[in-house]
Amino acid sequence: MEKLGYALIGSVVLLWVVGMIVGLIVVLPYGLVGLVALAGGGLLLVKVLKDRLTSEEDTYYDENIQQ
Repeated sequence: MEKLGYALIGSVVLLWVVGMIVGLIVVLPYGLVGLVALAGGGLLLVKVLKDRLTSEEDTYYDENIQQ
């Protein structure tokens, strides 16, 4: 049930981002500012996810520390 919820939320977010990109392309050249900002946010999100997935310290606490 939880995976279905994540899949639905993920699909809505994906459609929303695609809609934003299409809308920003329609209003070129003014949409370039939005596209650059969207790309910068996407790069930061990828960096955060990569850092979290490769962090040995976070993995240790997830597996060994009970709250």
